[in-house]
Amino acid sequence: MNCCEPDYETVFSEKRAKQDLKRYRRKGADGTTRHLIDALKAAGVQHLTLLDIGGGIGVIDQELLAAGLEAAIHVEASEPFARVAEEEAVRRGTRSRMEFRRGDFVAMADDVPAADVVTLDRVICCYAQMESLVLASAARARRFYGVVIPRQRTLTKTMRLGINTMFRITRNPFRFYLHPPAEIDRVLRRAGLRLHSIRDTLIWRVAVYERPRERDARKQTDTTR
Repeated sequence: MNCCEPDYETVFSEKRAKQDLKRYRRKGADGTTRHLIDALKAAGVQHLTLLDIGGGIGVIDQELLAAGLEAAIHVEASEPFARVAEEEAVRRGTRSRMEFRRGDFVAMADDVPAADVVTLDRVICCYAQMESLVLASAARARRFYGVVIPRQRTLTKTMRLGINTMFRITRNPFRFYLHPPAEIDRVLRRAGLRLHSIRDTLIWRVAVYERPRERDARKQTDTTR
């Protein structure tokens, strides 16, 4: 890792992974993660497959597998988080339905198979090259694409300034990015996805996109002629 690359493991450390797991076991999925899970369950995930990018300790994987998901691929850049997620899958008896890959998703995207559902829960805001990440991940989504992203508000701009100031003081190249939701939406629409549902909180936006079925896509094309 050079001075220009984000140091994921100093931010997403073993200590933090264990704290997140303890909280999850005690309280279940929290806040916006719960909103994203509920939105995907409402859209229907039974017998589908999942690609969870930046999957952390595997909360989305475990919750959707319990809801009837067939299988999940968990991609995580932080080794401690990836390890804790796999250990939790073993404990829950879901390890045989999961595949674990560690690293930068954009760098490995060509080798990652498509899935019915793709999720990025507070991941795009951790990545400098938004368009590369969104296009590569959207290309893997056959049915649904779920994201949690920060809203562009005075509060989130202030939050970004404080977080990034701390990283600069500690000389950590990791940064929190406030990519405009409208730009993310534009890239996703360019990738052939359309908005299915949206829910805003004070800080975050939870959005699920869908890829039109072939018949729907033909119908939409006919109406625009």
